[in-house]
Amino acid sequence: MRAVILDAVTHFNNDDGWAMASHVALSILMALFPFMIFGTAMASFLGANAYADTASHLIFDTWPESIAAPISREVVNVLTIERGGLLTVSVLAAAFFSANGVEALRVSLNRAYRMTETRAWYVTRAQSLGFVVIAVMVIMAISFLLVLAPLALRLARQFAPWMETLITAVDDWRILVAVSVLVAGLVLSHLWLPAGKRKLRDVIPGICVTLIAWIAGALAFARYLEEFATYVSTYAGLASIMVALVFLYIIAAIFILGAEINAAILKARVRATIELEREKAHET
Repeated sequence: MRAVILDAVTHFNNDDGWAMASHVALSILMALFPFMIFGTAMASFLGANAYADTASHLIFDTWPESIAAPISREVVNVLTIERGGLLTVSVLAAAFFSANGVEALRVSLNRAYRMTETRAWYVTRAQSLGFVVIAVMVIMAISFLLVLAPLALRLARQFAPWMETLITAVDDWRILVAVSVLVAGLVLSHLWLPAGKRKLRDVIPGICVTLIAWIAGALAFARYLEEFATYVSTYAGLASIMVALVFLYIIAAIFILGAEINAAILKARVRATIELEREKAHET
């Protein structure tokens, strides 16, 4: 295990992992508002009026409150602006720029998994746009549940009061849904975005490390903001953006390290298989 961690950290450091983390962080931050704009326009076109509220919860409920609150407020302000139809130039541009965030993830994962992209650019771009559309559709489906859930819980309290404990637990289902969507997104990203083929068991170790490290990193950074940070005095009106950018930089570095761990484990498996075959050949 020590050799795997050393290999992952060494490759991360030697292959510009820190620079890739900053690229991913900036790309995600720049893609966030276009994604919300495109999703809101598409949802309005299809009649899902609760999309904005649902998307805000799914994206920011897994962030520390001190980091998420300023950004989520700005997101709500952006989404309350009236826009044209789905096929306007601005909405199409929003879809394109939101796909750039997916492309940044792809590049970082290809480097982490030691893969060279062989697919044509239009294939990868179409896949990135597909990821964006699928994400919007998932949030739209959840937004319909958001409308139905309070009614269902009210009826459950009325006709099955003996289930109050379970109902209370389900009442806070937004966090559970947000975490589930996050885990699903991680799995799909590791399996489908980078070049090459991997099985689910090949990506689980890095995803588990990523989730644990994300929780620890988010709590530590939130604590740092409460006790020591001077972002407001340093960056004034840009403080919330700088806080979000630093937070996303930490998250991106952990995400890439998770992929590096998967790649190191796969490399160790191949090395062990080769050694085993050599021993068998030597015995015969």
